[in-house]
Amino acid sequence: MTTAYLSRDSLARYLDRSRITGAVATPREANLRNIQGFLDGDQHQHMGVERTREWTFESVFELMRDRVGINDDPEYLSGQDSISAQLCVTGLDRYAEVFSRAVQGRKRLLFATGHPSGLAPVYARLARVARASGARIIRFDEALPFEDGDVRQVEDVVMVEQYGGLRHTHFPEPMQLVLEHLREQGREAPDLVVADHGLAGYAGSRAGLPTIAMGDCNDPGIFVAEAQGQVDVVVPLDDNVAPHLYDPLVDYVISRAGLAGQERG
Repeated sequence: MTTAYLSRDSLARYLDRSRITGAVATPREANLRNIQGFLDGDQHQHMGVERTREWTFESVFELMRDRVGINDDPEYLSGQDSISAQLCVTGLDRYAEVFSRAVQGRKRLLFATGHPSGLAPVYARLARVARASGARIIRFDEALPFEDGDVRQVEDVVMVEQYGGLRHTHFPEPMQLVLEHLREQGREAPDLVVADHGLAGYAGSRAGLPTIAMGDCNDPGIFVAEAQGQVDVVVPLDDNVAPHLYDPLVDYVISRAGLAGQERG
């Protein structure tokens, strides 16, 4: 596990080298297609986000240019697209600040991901640090039926299971199920949701909960939620690289949050 915390500039260079930012794996065609998909209410792209103002293709494109760092040429229609390392690090600073307030205030935190192969270990580490620092991590024992599988927790992180494996999903319904389950049990809602995709979109936009998120350059919905003030922070990054590549990023968040030294095995 990484123990040396990188400076802002060193982290930005690392993010580009590891392709968490810079020339990321997502093609331009997917980014443009998903902007239109979000506007059309595509089931994989709306992410549970309720639009509170009028959005057009041009305004969402400009948002993704300014908050993510995609190529700013509207005539660039195919090829490799990009994410700004500086915007990512700036987002991580804000993410760490909100996370720190919740943890040091011993608040109730709920972790969830639609990208188990990439981001689940990130949230599992943050959950361990939060618990070791005195925060309360929301847990539930039941498997909540969802489509051909269920919603469950693995190492404190809510994920979707299907056919014996963990499933990639942008759907908001898993978060809705979890929050409804907590209400039915008479339990309090989270003080902070740490999530991504539709799980973050539903928590922030529909349930009105404080939420911090991570989002890729082909996930315009969650950035719209941030722009509308429904999600506190969205960090732009490639959300599905090999999990160990995120270690310096997580170290940076833990350090910036003032929680270094709190992580346990």
